[in-house]
Amino acid sequence: MYQYPLSRWSIPTDTVRRQLRRLNLLFVATVILPTAAAITYFGFLASDVYISESAFVVRSPDKPAASGLGVLLKSAGFSNAGDEIYAAHDYVKSRDALRALNKSRAVERAYGDPSISIFDRFNPLGIDGSFEDLFDYYKNKVIVDYSPASSITTLRVRAYSPQVAQQINSKLLQFSENVVNLLNARGRTDLIRVASEEVREAETFARQASAAVARYRNQQGVIDPERQATVQLQMISKLQDELIGARTQLQQLRSIAPENPQIPLLEVRIRQLMAEIASQQGQVTGGSRSLSGAAAQYQRLQLESQIADRRLTGAMNSLQEAQSEARRKQAYVERIVQPSLPDEAKEPKRFRGILATFLIGLIAYGILSMLLAGIREHHD
Repeated sequence: MYQYPLSRWSIPTDTVRRQLRRLNLLFVATVILPTAAAITYFGFLASDVYISESAFVVRSPDKPAASGLGVLLKSAGFSNAGDEIYAAHDYVKSRDALRALNKSRAVERAYGDPSISIFDRFNPLGIDGSFEDLFDYYKNKVIVDYSPASSITTLRVRAYSPQVAQQINSKLLQFSENVVNLLNARGRTDLIRVASEEVREAETFARQASAAVARYRNQQGVIDPERQATVQLQMISKLQDELIGARTQLQQLRSIAPENPQIPLLEVRIRQLMAEIASQQGQVTGGSRSLSGAAAQYQRLQLESQIADRRLTGAMNSLQEAQSEARRKQAYVERIVQPSLPDEAKEPKRFRGILATFLIGLIAYGILSMLLAGIREHHD
């Protein structure tokens, strides 16, 4: 069998040397080394990242609904709650949420596990990390996306274990519900507390006004000066009718029978009637202890009592309205998607990372090559 010479298929040594010389240091520094580092990191060092997702809305029965899903929710009897949504978002990304999650150093152990790559692990050197370092690390692992059009909040938690990602997501959802419930309780308490204080003040004022009326009645010995004055005026009117009748009868007897023995009796009767009328009139209109004098003070006290009653009625109505308003202002966290348990790592994008590093290196190499060529040309 014919065999080709080995030199025909082998690569000459001088050719290899020429090719190696052509590879300048700039290409090695901008393309080969970064790409090799990317292959090493993404291929062998980077840990798998699992992402747990959940979605929720914060709704309230009395607030105007937005478009899209908000209109759909409004048709079911509830709408979007604006302030509570942002409060829940801010709390999820806050130090308080991390502090609650990190009880017994749970977050530090989950993200500082030795099985995680040293490049991705929290506190990779094993030095006691501060809480602020943990917080900076935590902010990169929790993502909150809010869609104003649908009012849906999507919560994503990145972790290096599917179970850890789901557990942290579930706890953060529970924390969000607790924050909204706390805002509800505070708002309801403040609203009802103010209305209840007004009711208590109105009740105190009403009791004092009623006690003043009762005390005045006991001191003056009257129930209602106006009614009693009316009764006494009616009595005076009857006495005056009797007086007129007695005088008429006396005049008739004097003209017909001047010696009639009834004349002295009629005169005595007339004097008694006149004295009784004067006495009754004195009780109605004479002096500060008369019914007319008592009526002015009684009317003032009665007016204060009526004002106190109306104030109490208004305060009680306000309390009922506050209770109804507190019930209408209840906001709720409604879970649309429960925290997922990922069965596949979504990050890192290994091939994409290597390819992006290679392309960026080529772009950098091209730009720097043109700059260096321009500098050499200018120098020449």
